[in-house]
Order: sequence, then structure tokens, then C-alpha cells
Amino acid sequence: MSVKKDDEIIIEPKDIFVGSKEATVILMEFGEYESEDCAKANEIVKQILTDYDGKVKFNFRHFPQTRIHQRSLKAAEAAIAAAQEDKFWEMHNELFQNRRNLGTTSLKLHSKEAGVKNKNFLDELVNGTYGWQVQDDLKEGLDRGVKEVPTFFVNNELVKGKPTYALLSSAIDAALKNSKKPATSKAKAAPKKAAVAKAKTKK
Repeated sequence: MSVKKDDEIIIEPKDIFVGSKEATVILMEFGEYESEDCAKANEIVKQILTDYDGKVKFNFRHFPQTRIHQRSLKAAEAAIAAAQEDKFWEMHNELFQNRRNLGTTSLKLHSKEAGVKNKNFLDELVNGTYGWQVQDDLKEGLDRGVKEVPTFFVNNELVKGKPTYALLSSAIDAALKNSKKPATSKAKAAPKKAAVAKAKTKK
């Protein structure tokens, strides 16, 4: 089954977003599906997407802590498999709701609940069809200095501290202000430069 996938374009986690395409702020999380802290953070993210509708889009990246959560790797692969049918977020929430029950057979049941139709779903999990995509996320997380989950970034800036609603919304508010400033300052700066140039030519 995994051989067949080599000829297909795989939708990767880095390209999966929820929220408005026009949003100027990207909230990114490195997390995994067996973590209680990540499950709590998922509820906070849902609230943020509601409160900042149209302003923020969210990207979830996989960082399974396999030393303590042996089932987190296959759960991540299952989410990516669901993404191939545009069911990533349905599966994402399903996995968090069933985080204590993530055995391979259970993942197949969760995929049905999420609306995944792929008859080869279980075979692809066993064959590790989407293992490379999880490893790519892990590598990027390590390159960014991620050491634990959940870890959040707002417009590629690390958000330090426990990810509470107050902390994340504060970082988002700051990013929204910054996204408005550059265009305004450049627009004002241009006429001044032109005026100085004219003054020099007159002399």
C-alpha cells in the first residue's frame, strides 16, 4: 500500500490550516495526541479561533513523545492519513477526545467517526505510509528548539510560558498590531524622501 502512495501528492502537515486564508497571524503548535496538556491546549485553540475569527489561522505540527507515549506516533500518522481526504481537523479532535484509546485498531474506528472512507487506512498505518511526514515535523520542531509539548509559535515567534488563553491571545494581539504598522510607516516615509530629493536638486 505504501508503494502506491509514492506516486501521489501527499498533503503535509505544514500545509494544513484551519481559519481564514486571509488571516495575517499564524498560530502554530507542536504537540501530540496522548498528552493531557495538549488536549487542554486544543480547547484553548478552539476558543481563540472563535474569538479571532478571520484574523488567525492555526497549524498543528506533530511532535510525538514516543518515550512516554508509545501510541502517539501512529496517532500522528492517522491524522495525516485523514488529511488526505480533507478530514484532518475532524480526526484531530477525535484523537484528542479518545486520547486514552489510541491503539492501531482503535485508530481505524476513530477514522470512521471522523468521516474517513479509505479502505486501506489500517494497512497504511501498519506500513508507516505517513511516517516520513511525522519525522519531518519532529525535525522541524527540534530545529526550532522545541523540547516539550505543547509548544506554540505566533508568526514564527516562540511563545514562552504555559500556553494559557491569556498568554496566547496577548501574543496574537501583539502580532496583529505589528502586522498593521509596516505598511503605514512605509507609506508615510516615501513622500518625505521625495521631498528631500527635490530640495537637493533645487540647490
